[in-house]
Amino acid sequence: MLREDKYFQTLNEQELWHRYCGFFDFSAGEFMEIQEHLLMDEIDAVADSLLGKKIMGDKRPKSVAEFRHLVPLTTYEDYEPYLSERQEDALAVKPAAWCHSAGRGGKFKWIPYTSEALEVGGRLFITYMILATARQRGEVRVGPGERFIINLPPRPYTSGILAYYAVSEVFSLRLIPPLEEEERMDFRERIQKGFQMALQTGVDEISSISSVLVKVGERMAGEAQGIRFSRFVLQPRVLSRLFRAWLHSKLEKRLMLPKDLWSPKGIIAGGTDTSIYKEHVAYYWGTTPLEIYGGTEVPSTAVQNWNKKWMTFIPHSAFLEFIPEDESIKSRGDKNYHPTTLLLNELEVGKLYEVVLTQFYGMPLLRYKMGDIIKVVALSDDEAGVNLPQIVFHTRVGETIDLAGLARLTERVIWQAINNTGVKYEDWSACKEYEHDKTFLRLYIELKEERETAEVERLVDEQLKVVDVDYRDIDSYLGLQPVRVTVLPRGTFERYYQEKVKEGADLAHLKPPHINAPEPVIQRLLQLSAQA
Repeated sequence: MLREDKYFQTLNEQELWHRYCGFFDFSAGEFMEIQEHLLMDEIDAVADSLLGKKIMGDKRPKSVAEFRHLVPLTTYEDYEPYLSERQEDALAVKPAAWCHSAGRGGKFKWIPYTSEALEVGGRLFITYMILATARQRGEVRVGPGERFIINLPPRPYTSGILAYYAVSEVFSLRLIPPLEEEERMDFRERIQKGFQMALQTGVDEISSISSVLVKVGERMAGEAQGIRFSRFVLQPRVLSRLFRAWLHSKLEKRLMLPKDLWSPKGIIAGGTDTSIYKEHVAYYWGTTPLEIYGGTEVPSTAVQNWNKKWMTFIPHSAFLEFIPEDESIKSRGDKNYHPTTLLLNELEVGKLYEVVLTQFYGMPLLRYKMGDIIKVVALSDDEAGVNLPQIVFHTRVGETIDLAGLARLTERVIWQAINNTGVKYEDWSACKEYEHDKTFLRLYIELKEERETAEVERLVDEQLKVVDVDYRDIDSYLGLQPVRVTVLPRGTFERYYQEKVKEGADLAHLKPPHINAPEPVIQRLLQLSAQA
C-alpha cells in the first residue's frame, strides 16, 4: 500500500474531494493567504543557500510586498551554471531528482526537485485523475489499482519523473505497459505497446498529448477493416473486445473507433493542442480531455475543473505573479526596464499576462519568468461554483508571427485555423516571410488528400479571420491576403522524424517547431520533400 492509498479506504467521497480538490472552494483572499504562507516558508528555506544569496543578497524579505520590491525578476540564465551543471552544494535542499526541459532553446534546462515538491506533485496527479473522471462537483470515481496508460515523455523529463514518483511512492496504479518496460521503449513503441496491452486488460484513464490521441484514433479507424487474425488477436479477451467493438460500430454505421474498444473514465491532457483537439479526442475516445497547464519548472500550475471549460490556478504549486502584456512587451525591448507585476486578486478579464513563478518547498527559482503568456477569460466560473480567475494558455513569449503590426499569430491560432478548414493534414510548420515591404505567413504543410495550393491558402485565410479578430484588419487596411502555402509531399515529416531518430535526437526535437522554425530546419524539410 502506498502513501495515499489509505485515504481511499478511510475517507468518504466528500472528504476525498476536499483533500484533493478543495482549492476550488477558495475565495481570492483565501488563495492569497495560502500563497503568502508558503512564500514565507520558501524564503526561510532558501535565504542562506548560495543561489538564494545570489538572487536575494543578504536581505530576507518579511512580507510579500517586501519580497516583490527587493527581489529582481529572474530567468534561467541567472541560475547558470549551477543548475545546468547540477551543483547541489548551491541549493538549499538536496534534490530527490533532477528534471530537464524539452530543450526548445537548443539546450536543456535542468531543474532540481525536492522530496516535498515531488510529494505535492504526486498528490496533484490524483487531483487530475479525480477531475478527469468527475461528472459533477464532489464526485470521486477513482481509487488505487486503476489501469492507466501514460503517453508522455519519460524520465528525466518532468512528466516522467512525476509519473514514476506517483506510481512508486504516492498512489497505487497499474501502468500499461509497466513502468520498467515502457522506459526501455521509444515514444512510438510505448504508444503501440500500451494500446495493444489494453486490448487484454482494458483501461480506466489515459494521460497523453491530445494530438497523439487523435492520430491514434485516425490510425485505428483506418486499420480497423483490415485486422489480421494473429495469435495475439485470437486470444479470448482480445477477440471478445474486438467483436464487441465491431458490432457496436456496425450498429452506429461507421468505422470502428477507440471508444468502441475502450471506455476510459478520464483523459488527462497537456500541451497547447488540447483546446484545438478537444472535440476530436471526445469523438474518437468518447471522453472530453482534462487540460492542465505547467512546465518543467512547475508542472502543476493550473487545471480545468470538472466541467472542462477553463483553468484555475493551484495555490500550493508556486507563488504567482503576472506581468501585464504592455509591461512584458516593453521589458523585452529594453533589458534595463523593470516591469511591474500583479497578484492573482488583481487580474482583469480579457487581459494577457506573462507568468512569473517562485517555487515552493525549498526549490531554487525565485520570481522566475516562465516565458508563458496566459489570458484571463473570467473572474469566476458560475457554472462550476469557482470564485477564482479563469484562464487559458495563450502562447510562449516570442513564439508569434507578427503581420504588418496588425496581428500577432500564435501557434494555437494558426493550428486552430488549419484545423477548422477541414483539410486533412499530417503536420505543418509556419514562419514569417518578407516580399518587398510586405510580410506574409508562409505555411509548410503536408496534406493527406489532394488539394490545390490556392484552395488551402484561401481556406486558411478565411479561418484565420474567424479565429483572430486582429487578423481580419489586414485585408481591410492593406487589401492583402497574407497566407502563402507550400504543400509538402506525403511522407516528408516522417522522413524528417526518422532522420532525427537515427541522429539520436532528443524526443523534443524529432519534429520541426510549428512556429518560427530555424532556417536550416525549413531547408531540410524542403530537401526531404524533394526526395518524394
